[in-house]
Amino acid sequence: MYNQARTGLLKGMNPLLTISSFVMIGLALVLVGFYTQQSADAIYGLRTFLNPFLEWYYVALVAFLLFFMIWLGVGRFKNVRLGNDDEQPEFSFFSWISMLFAAGTGIGILFWSVAQPIMQFQLNPFMDQGMTPEAAVIAMRLSFFHWGINGWAIFSFVALTMAYFAFRHNLPLTVRSALYPLLGERVRGPIGDMIDLLAVFATVFGIATTLGLGIQQMNAGLHHVFGLTDSLQLQLTVIAVIMGIATFSVLSGVNRGVRLLSELNFWLSLLAVSFMLLWGPTQYLIGLMLEATGDYIQNIIRMTFHTNVTHGSNWQADWTVFFWGWWIAWSPFVGMFIARISRGRTFREFVAGVLLVPTGITIIWIGLFGGTALYQELFGQGGVIAAVDENVATALFVMISGMELGVLTPWVSSLLLLLIGTYLITSANAGTLVINTILSGGDINPPVIHRFMWGVFLALLTAVLLIAGGLAILQAAVIAAAMPFSLIILAMIASLLQALEQEKFAARTGGRHVPPAEPWIVNETTENEVPLAGMVKAAHERLGTRSESDEVVQDEIKRP
Repeated sequence: MYNQARTGLLKGMNPLLTISSFVMIGLALVLVGFYTQQSADAIYGLRTFLNPFLEWYYVALVAFLLFFMIWLGVGRFKNVRLGNDDEQPEFSFFSWISMLFAAGTGIGILFWSVAQPIMQFQLNPFMDQGMTPEAAVIAMRLSFFHWGINGWAIFSFVALTMAYFAFRHNLPLTVRSALYPLLGERVRGPIGDMIDLLAVFATVFGIATTLGLGIQQMNAGLHHVFGLTDSLQLQLTVIAVIMGIATFSVLSGVNRGVRLLSELNFWLSLLAVSFMLLWGPTQYLIGLMLEATGDYIQNIIRMTFHTNVTHGSNWQADWTVFFWGWWIAWSPFVGMFIARISRGRTFREFVAGVLLVPTGITIIWIGLFGGTALYQELFGQGGVIAAVDENVATALFVMISGMELGVLTPWVSSLLLLLIGTYLITSANAGTLVINTILSGGDINPPVIHRFMWGVFLALLTAVLLIAGGLAILQAAVIAAAMPFSLIILAMIASLLQALEQEKFAARTGGRHVPPAEPWIVNETTENEVPLAGMVKAAHERLGTRSESDEVVQDEIKRP
């Protein structure tokens, strides 16, 4: 582990990194809480300043990650395993998919599955006229694009890179470990602390944005279904309840609370999807999904490289820049969580699972929920467009009301409220676990008190951001937070390639990668922790060869 304290309140944590993170988030709370308007103006100004650059930079980065991940999954490294060469996956395929989807896009897709297709249906730069049957197909295609394989390429790259260095090279499960080939022992010092601090920064604001969206939607649902007052006070109450449950859940660890809640989410989601397919306009939904999926596949290259070079509208900044920034800000959080549950899988299994399965689920989910809303606008009584234009968070519940289910309406809406709540809980407790894993230097079971403290901090930050400006400031904050971490992603690409080339060279010359063992061993002479991989390299250098037997090398390691 990296620089853990051995006594006191910070026992088991990296003291400098933990204190710096508390100060960083505390400062954000003070600025946004006491200087609300000034903070909002600064965040909006930063977003406006960055937009022209990010309109092509994020596009280029995400496009590269997509093709890079496909190459890793089908190319010469496809059989590399995240762990021992003969190691089996820790979790079943069902549990694995349930957890990665619940933590990855669950609450976000609930928020946007109706609102985004309806908003794209009215206006987007890829159609001549809005609110037509043809516009509905394009709206679905664009929604698939922002929630599909491109976004999951970001998550999958960060996750695979961290899992590779943690489980195959025995380094702690932190972002800094992914840069070990480039930085060497410097990852244990201030440079490594700064890398992990940027990861914490992006993670915190990514989670706060997601929680904020979910809280707004749950608040709208409680008002729509039960008539509760739609107010900031209700939002703050919901935050307190959700984060309390989430904090209690994360204390029980991944194998119990997080896994069980994720599986509950999966079954509730399956129930909701089945209901929409059977009770909605089934024939139209199936036809729309098929046509929109074909349209998505045919146009994915065009959309992937769209940069708004003519600056004809703000669509690129409002949609693609926001979504890619959101995915990037979430990537250390979701990436580490997916890495944590993916030990034992090959690159091919990992890439296929993380890229294709969630994308397929996303297409079905948006196709059914968004497709039902579009059907209501094209062939029914409508009303969803007006609701979205007034309050985006109400879109899902207005669409359910428009299905004319009679006495079933409140029951279906209540099921969706429960689903929103469980997705909020799984997102929050996974995020809390990941933040503490980073701050503890890679310990997958960080101290209980710090899990509790970060649950409270996330609740406070989400509340303050909602008070400051709601959805607009959440979107601006996450775009700004993602920018510095995108530079870390660029370095991770070079680091992973270097490590894979070294592994290929070792295999070609009769060697092998360092086998899983304790991440660090103690040199009895200096009592300093030394990475095992570095000691093997030093031993080979002292022997003057890279082809000696393992027994000779191990004897050399033991020699002072």
